[in-house]
Amino acid sequence: MRSLRVTAVLAAALVAAVLSPEAAGAGMLARPAPGALAQAHIGGRVEIGRGTVKYSWPGVYFEGRFRGTGVGIVLDDADNDYDIAIDGATAATLVTPGRTTHWIKGLAPGTHRIRLVKRTESPWAAGAFGGFVAAPGGAILPKPHARGRQIEFIGDSYTVGYGNTSPTRECTAAEVNRTTDADHSFGALAARRLNADYQINAFSGRGLVRNYNGGEPGTDYRTYYDRALLNIDGNIWQNPGTWRPQLVVIGLGINDFSTALNPGEQWTPETLITAYRDAYQAFLDKLRARYGPRTIIVVSATYLYNTTIYAETAQQIVQTRNAQGDNRIRYWYYGNEDLDYSGCHWHPSLHDHQLIADRLNNYIAALPLRW
Repeated sequence: MRSLRVTAVLAAALVAAVLSPEAAGAGMLARPAPGALAQAHIGGRVEIGRGTVKYSWPGVYFEGRFRGTGVGIVLDDADNDYDIAIDGATAATLVTPGRTTHWIKGLAPGTHRIRLVKRTESPWAAGAFGGFVAAPGGAILPKPHARGRQIEFIGDSYTVGYGNTSPTRECTAAEVNRTTDADHSFGALAARRLNADYQINAFSGRGLVRNYNGGEPGTDYRTYYDRALLNIDGNIWQNPGTWRPQLVVIGLGINDFSTALNPGEQWTPETLITAYRDAYQAFLDKLRARYGPRTIIVVSATYLYNTTIYAETAQQIVQTRNAQGDNRIRYWYYGNEDLDYSGCHWHPSLHDHQLIADRLNNYIAALPLRW
């Protein structure tokens, strides 16, 4: 897990160098038809403006339908990478496309589905999507229906999919950005297998009360959770009233406990556990009040090579809630069996995320969900 301030500086310096030739030669920005954004199904937290939507969280996606032989995607984003899928097959990967309309042309005549997904993490900046544009002779059709199933994933770099496609564990900040694919994180994989809409509200390096190696004291995951745009202090995501997840999966604690306390930090090992436990209970209170009594909230934990405190404390938190009468708070532990951790900086690889998704789907199948 890296310092995101350092990553932001490096990524900004590299923007000009990594613009894809295809995006750079895309020409002037196309003008979407009025109401174009209303013709896209949006997955993830966004802030709706005049003619565009802005976003920061990883894995945000946009889905649409069109008739014709081509479609344009209107973007303004010099920080993130995207995948474009047509009829379920990847048609293009855009690397920091900038302000452009990217065209997919030469399709067979007829009706097609399009999906645009933000692969990367950008807490220091916001991307913007301006809608889909039909090629001459075609038309953008009414948006796909929202799915009845909804899952929210809350977490850190493991949930993001940090460096999961990297061929090596040693990565520069720019290589982390290029090899992070939130669309193939375990949460996204598990949700799509269930035909569920989902949000990936995850932030690398952040803990519930303590960030990785004690970094950026005075902030933690909770500083950012309520935001649509992570880089704007005080920003608040406005739920359009359609986001009511039946399932929330939380993975917070790796950063709190994976590194030893440094001189000058405010905790001792014992008080860190107490602070983590208290903050988690308050965070669960917040989610329960927001989503109601029927939502199942899963407190997850995984293997840490240097401590078992993380998993033990998470399990105790769930036991306390259950003893208080809330049996829809559940505990899920996934170990390191068969995981190779060959992603950047010893993070789970694409292979690992697929295995974790399998285990999560098996776990979800046993939950008393009514969907």
